Amino acid sequence: MNVTRFRTRLAAPCSLHLGIPRLAVLLLGLVPATLAAEPETHARLQAVQADGTSAWTGTLPFTLRGVLLNDPEEFLDSSPRFVPWNDGAGAGQMGGQWQIFLQAADPGDRGGTACWMGQNYGNLPWIRNTAKSYTDEEWRAEIRRLSRDPATNHRFRRGDLIEVTANRSLFYGGKRNINEAHDKSPEADFTVRLVWADYGLPEPEVITLADLVRPEDGDPGTREDIFDPTRQTGGERYQGVRVRLNNLMLVDASGWGKVAWGERLCRVTDGTGRLFPVRTALGSWGTPPSGRFDAIGILNQESGSGTDGTFGYELFVQEVVVHDPPALQISLVSWPASAPGFQLQVSDAVNGGLWQPVTHPPELLNGRWVVYEPVIPGSQRFYRLFKPE
Repeated sequence: MNVTRFRTRLAAPCSLHLGIPRLAVLLLGLVPATLAAEPETHARLQAVQADGTSAWTGTLPFTLRGVLLNDPEEFLDSSPRFVPWNDGAGAGQMGGQWQIFLQAADPGDRGGTACWMGQNYGNLPWIRNTAKSYTDEEWRAEIRRLSRDPATNHRFRRGDLIEVTANRSLFYGGKRNINEAHDKSPEADFTVRLVWADYGLPEPEVITLADLVRPEDGDPGTREDIFDPTRQTGGERYQGVRVRLNNLMLVDASGWGKVAWGERLCRVTDGTGRLFPVRTALGSWGTPPSGRFDAIGILNQESGSGTDGTFGYELFVQEVVVHDPPALQISLVSWPASAPGFQLQVSDAVNGGLWQPVTHPPELLNGRWVVYEPVIPGSQRFYRLFKPE
């Protein structure tokens, strides 16, 4: 599906992880959940100031439409893990976490937005109240509520066109997220509604590291992220969007396929001095690619700051396309078609070896009988033509 078709098909997060500062709470707008929700766009919601912080001036509640880019289980571990505050012993332990991204689908809109929810809000240092956290039973109920369309019971999956109604929203880490503002009360809930099942994922926008970062300058005190507050170039242009980063090589694969969010970070290069962080989705990833590859996923931002949104771009990797497949070695044995009745045999020794018929049947090609035999590394094989009596 090309991008033009994707955007004209219609007729008409909090990404917390750990330790959001108190300032993030001050950036919240609160309105009663009974008010009618106004339609919002990703472009307006993700608008930023010169320092990368939110420039959004809209009101709550609002509705936001887009294509679901990930299944929740790809991003974070939502397994119930209730931990009480317990006089600070549970500080920072968020337990289960849930996150999805949706990308703009309406004509004229651009960008994407994260929706986030955590279990143990009571363990945040400015809350410190176990009663503010979800019990494991309550958390399971919240996951069920957000996993299926309330009207059809359709289980949401990536590629669905959905509409999210937000009653709370926070800016953190370089992007404005839809969330519960660390409040488990029903009036803080956001809801998800199905618009079009299996609508289809947008084609990834093909970019390179040169679109996102400058070459490393060797100074650890500087950042190479390309930040543009107009959102026409750099990481801001692609934030929350499905992209394909081409021609990469791993320079740090220590986080490849790990489970914990903080351990899943790797670094890639394009061979021109540029470095960029990538984070793998949850699941089995096998051996890290040793050669060049392309990575497809969601361009995310994780600056770790509530007051600076000019850095921290990274790719959440959902798919890898390897450029250099494993070397395939084939041994070709042939003899003239004018010599009929011969059988190709193989042995591991010329003298004293046991000769066996080759199992692959010969093919007639350009006047010759041809047999393709795979090469087994570290072994030796001898062939002969034998004509049975």
